Amino acid sequence: MDLPDPQRTNWSKLLDLAALSIGVSEPNPRVACRLHTTSGAVFEGHTERAGGPHAEVVALQSARAEGVTIAGATAHVTLEPCSHHGRTPPCCDALIEAGVARVVVATLDPNPKVAGQGVARLRAAGIQVEVLPPDDPVARASRELNIGFFSRMIRGIPWVRMKLAASLDGVTALPHGESQWITGEAARADGHAWRARACAVLTGIGTVLEDDPMLDVRLQPATRQPHLVIVDSQLQTPPTARLFGPPAHGLPRQIWIYCAHDKPAERAALEALGAQVRCLPGPGGKVDLPALLQDLARREVNELHLEAGHKLNGSFLREGLVDECLLYLAPTLLGQGAGLSSFGPLATLADGLALRFETVERVGEDLRILARGRDRDAFLNGQDWAPGNA
Repeated sequence: MDLPDPQRTNWSKLLDLAALSIGVSEPNPRVACRLHTTSGAVFEGHTERAGGPHAEVVALQSARAEGVTIAGATAHVTLEPCSHHGRTPPCCDALIEAGVARVVVATLDPNPKVAGQGVARLRAAGIQVEVLPPDDPVARASRELNIGFFSRMIRGIPWVRMKLAASLDGVTALPHGESQWITGEAARADGHAWRARACAVLTGIGTVLEDDPMLDVRLQPATRQPHLVIVDSQLQTPPTARLFGPPAHGLPRQIWIYCAHDKPAERAALEALGAQVRCLPGPGGKVDLPALLQDLARREVNELHLEAGHKLNGSFLREGLVDECLLYLAPTLLGQGAGLSSFGPLATLADGLALRFETVERVGEDLRILARGRDRDAFLNGQDWAPGNA
C-alpha cells in the first residue's frame, strides 16, 4: 500500500500486518493492533483464526508475556474494537481492563452489533479515542482490506470476484473444450492465492461435468480451505466427482449445492457425501442467484470467488451481481473457442458493463488485470453507515 504522507509509515506497516490475516481470520475481518507502552515498548498482533484471539488481544498477550506494564499505553487499531460477545469476548473490554489510556481507530466497524458502540464503550470508560475521518487514506485502506466483510455487513451479500483466464483474443477454451493450460504456472499459483483469501469458491455444474475440478487451494500454503459452492439447477453433480475427495493440505471444507429442482434421490446421494443441498428456484428454471448470495452472506461468506464457465459467468453479469473481474491474459492467440462470458446481445455499446482498471500487472509471462465496476465500492466511503456521533 502506498500512502503519500511519510507520517503514515507506521499505519502502512500496521495495515501490512493486518493483511497477514488474509486467508486466516475469515469470516472475521482482517485487523491489526499496535500497543505503545509508557516505557516505549511496542507490541503488535493481528487477528487469528475465527474463534481465536483478535488483534487487540494478541498484542496485549505479547506485552504480558514479557511482563511489560500496559497501563497508560496507546493502541492503534485498523478497525474499531468489537463490543459484542461473538466467538470471543469484546476486545474493547480487554483494552479497558488492561488500562489502556488512548485508542486511535482507523475506521469504524460496519457490523450492526458494533458500529460505533466499541468506541462509545471505550470513551465511557474514560479512554481517549480518536477515529480517523472516513476519507482518510488509512481509513479507506482498512475498508479496502476488508471489502468482503464490509460488503456482507452493509449490502447483505458477499463481494463477488469473477476469475477468468484467457488468451489475448479472449478465448477461454478451444471448440472441443480443451483449456488446460492457457496461462502459465505463475498465473495459476497467483490464482490460488486469490482463492485462498475468499470464504468460498463458486462454480457451475457445467464446469463440474466438463473439467471435474477440485477447486481447492493447492498451489499456495493454506491454513484453511474456502468452502465450495455449486450452482446445479437439476442436481446433476455426480457423487463420483473429484470435488468430494479430500482437499489439499488436509484442510476440511463444506460443499454447498444450490438447485432449482429438488430431486429426493439425488439430494440424498449428495448429502450422504457431506454436501448441503438447498433449493432456490428462480426464473426460467434456474437457481435464484440473488437469493443464493443472500444465503451465502447468512453463512458468513465475505468474499466469493467465482470460477465458472461462460454461461454462468454471463448469468452473474447479466443480473449485475459481479463486483470485480480478476482476468489473466496469456500472450497467445487462439482464434475460435469459448469466450469469457455469454450475455446480451446488447443494442448499443453504451449498454456494456462499465468497469475501471484497479491494477494491471505482469505475473510470470501473463498479464493480470483487476477491473471493478465503477460504482461497486461506493459503500467504502464510510458515509452511509458511520454513526454521526463517532
